[in-house]
Parts: sequence; structure tokens; C-alpha cells
Amino acid sequence: MLANGPTGTGISAHKRANDLSDFAAELDMIEALGVEAIELPTYDMDIVIGGRIRKPQLEALKRACAGRDVVYSVHGPLAINFMDEAWRLPRHMEVLEASLEVAAEVGAGNYVVHSGLIRTQQGDGIEAAYGRQREWLARAGEVARQHGLTLCVETLFAGFEGKVYASSPSRLAAELQGIGHPNVKATLDFSHAYLKLDFDGRRGDFVEEVMALAPFAQHLHIHDSFGRQDDIWMFTEGERLAYGHGDLHLPVGWGDIPWQQLMAECSFPQGVLFNIELKDRYWYVAQETVDATKALAASARIERVGQAAE
Repeated sequence: MLANGPTGTGISAHKRANDLSDFAAELDMIEALGVEAIELPTYDMDIVIGGRIRKPQLEALKRACAGRDVVYSVHGPLAINFMDEAWRLPRHMEVLEASLEVAAEVGAGNYVVHSGLIRTQQGDGIEAAYGRQREWLARAGEVARQHGLTLCVETLFAGFEGKVYASSPSRLAAELQGIGHPNVKATLDFSHAYLKLDFDGRRGDFVEEVMALAPFAQHLHIHDSFGRQDDIWMFTEGERLAYGHGDLHLPVGWGDIPWQQLMAECSFPQGVLFNIELKDRYWYVAQETVDATKALAASARIERVGQAAE
């Protein structure tokens, strides 16, 4: 059985000063938008250095976050890649372990890690990379469990110069099913999924693909786009917007992602977090975006715990 109902809505913070001396002001501004959650961009905060935590910087973050009536999620380093060559995977894990500790220190619940990327190659090489990713994500899930975190593996787009492979939403769902770890779930980035399918010539499969991953998606990244490849030289971001190319991180409703259809046809797990990733260029419509996202969350189909999706 499924129930309609609201879920938490959040938005990603932007770092201001490198020493985080004004990060509390950023969080004050975000809280005024009326969100229930804030995603912290620890990948860009100089907290993990050489695989170790720099304590003074972590303490600065904790001071800024303390005493607020919101829940936190964390987006760790984007470069962590468990599809990478086997000899480099311990290095990725070292950085992830430190980043998970940071997330636990600020009281986060969800930790966002990118799904793997690999150069385009024959099928045996791709399947070997998936095997490495399953093994190391299962290990990472155990670390997340020890910290009381959910590791949320994010959908990515690829095709950089036609040379990089990334998982489709349905393949990521199959991988998470195969891992079967209760602390390893998905971050469903709708725009990333749209761009991935466009690159593969499968735009028409977008809703079906998202439906496959939605039951695993404990965390959502909400931002709009047109799902078009960023494959023409552009002089400014405004030109990119004019063409509708790339991962634009637009306010909800500015692109052509079929939000209402997705909310009607996808089944999300209870406790799913609708987190907005809005480019600071468009922050002048942040309140409108929060309000639109709250409306999406209120209309979403949410699985009840212990009952299968219809």
C-alpha cells in the first residue's frame, strides 16, 4: 500500500569564506526559507586534508551548525569513485572514511557519494568495474552503519568528450539490490539521470528509469534542466541557459523535467528527503523553488514501512 504525504524538504548550502567564519549567516538565510533540512558541502570546506580531518575547521563547521531546528545531510568529495582502478580504491576509502566521520560529527543522517565513473570500454571491463564498486560500497556501508549514517549513492551523467561511462538509474537500482546493505541507498538526481539517458539516446525512457530507482532513493536532488548535452562551446552561463544545455541546476519549473508525472508514478521510501541543489546564480528565486519543492513532496507517493509498493 502507498500513502500520499509530505516528506522533508531541504536545500544545499553554499560555502562563503574559506575559513567558514560567515557560514552561520548562510545557514541563517537558509533557515528563513522554511526548510526542514540543509545539505552541507563538506567536499569544499577544507575539513578533510590528505585523508585526515583538520579539527579546527571541523569545529568551525560544528559551531555554525549547532542549535538549529533542521536536520543535516552531507555531500562528500565528488571524486570518490569505486569503479576506479583497483590499486586506487583504498585511497578513495580513506577519504570516504574521514568524510563519513565529519558527517557524523555534525549529526547528519544522509551522506551523498557519487556513483562510479569509468572510461568507455568493452563490456567485460565495465562489469569488472561494477564488481569493484559492489565490494567497496558494501564495505563503505558498514562504516556508514557504525556512524549511524545512510550512504546515498548518486546518479551521474557522463559522456565527457564521449569517453566516460556512468550507470543508468535502473542499473544503479540493480547494483544496490545486489549489495543489499541497509545503509547503502540512492541519491536520485533527476537532472543527472535525464542527461545520462539523453546521451544514450533514451530520453523517452526517463520516467520508467526513474521509477526503477525511486524505491531505493532515500535522498533526492531537486533541480531542473532540459536534459540536453553540453556539447557546444558557450561564452557565458547565460548562453548555456538560452540553449538549455548541461547540468544547469535551475529552479523547479524552469526546465522540462516532468515533475508531476514523476510524483504520480514513482514510489519513494518513507523518510525520503527532497533536497534542492540550486545554483547561487538563481538564488533570487530560492523561496519560490522551496515552495514548489514542498508542493512536490506533498504530492509524492510514499511507501509505508513494511509494505510493498503497488
